[in-house]
Amino acid sequence: MATPLSADALVSALRAEGVTVVEHPGWRTNNRNHKGSWGPVNGVVIHHTVSSGTSSSVSLCFNGHAGLPGPLCHGVIAKDGTVHLVGNGRANHAGGGDPSVLQAVITETYGDRPPAPHEHEGSAGAVDGNARFYGFECVNLGDGHDPWPNAQLDAVERVSAALCRAHGWGSRSVIGHLEWSDWKSDPRGFSMTGMRRRIQTRLAAAPGRGEHPEPPGPPRPPRYQPFPGVSFFQAQPDSPIVTAMGRRLVAEGCGHYRVGPGSRWSEADRASYAAWQRKLGYSGSAADGWPGPASWAALKVPHSS
Repeated sequence: MATPLSADALVSALRAEGVTVVEHPGWRTNNRNHKGSWGPVNGVVIHHTVSSGTSSSVSLCFNGHAGLPGPLCHGVIAKDGTVHLVGNGRANHAGGGDPSVLQAVITETYGDRPPAPHEHEGSAGAVDGNARFYGFECVNLGDGHDPWPNAQLDAVERVSAALCRAHGWGSRSVIGHLEWSDWKSDPRGFSMTGMRRRIQTRLAAAPGRGEHPEPPGPPRPPRYQPFPGVSFFQAQPDSPIVTAMGRRLVAEGCGHYRVGPGSRWSEADRASYAAWQRKLGYSGSAADGWPGPASWAALKVPHSS
């Protein structure tokens, strides 16, 4: 058993393991702690979202829905391997599960898989998984046909290893939702037994690196996106440049997004960029939200490729 990581410690652990992290606005205070305990924690539960699209899946997991308030997990693992943090504390993700599975996870004494669960949310013998597990939702329809890109599976491996490493756990502390509750079938499309083998191999190596890492080369200078011109934004583009810009604006405390940022230029992007211009000291028509070369250079938007 372990004390849950603080928000800062969680971000640091994930990034040390090589995870690309996006902090969704408001995630640090988004939790269900008023409904029950959070911790001590014993492991990680992996889910699939039964949805498609990163932005809509992140919004769903942050806010929840009419039948289940958010957050629905701690992080959303997108198809490209990016991990969007949406909750910090108790989250509505695991629900009730089997106490024999919890004991097997705590002791890490099982073989390829934990004992088959015979409990679920609301059943007489179920225990509260929301208090005991970190939860990560992977963007996937869960129909057995939606693919699992290598980048996404690599992120599942890295996220799980990061938490295991932070708490001193082995890979048997990571389970699928279907291994916790007899009502569940997620994640569908890859083997949790195989994933635990991958996690254990990673834990045997240095943080953030593989089993046989290449020697580090000389550091590369950062690559920033050249200013694409005002007309580029006025044409309301759908481009990864817009996403990269939005993430930088959020990082600078200028994000005015209810959902996102996304790849389609919107009034939320313009409002966020205007806040950035004001932060730089511009005012009036010089802070109209349309990017200019000087403010763009100061923002240091990472190259999108």
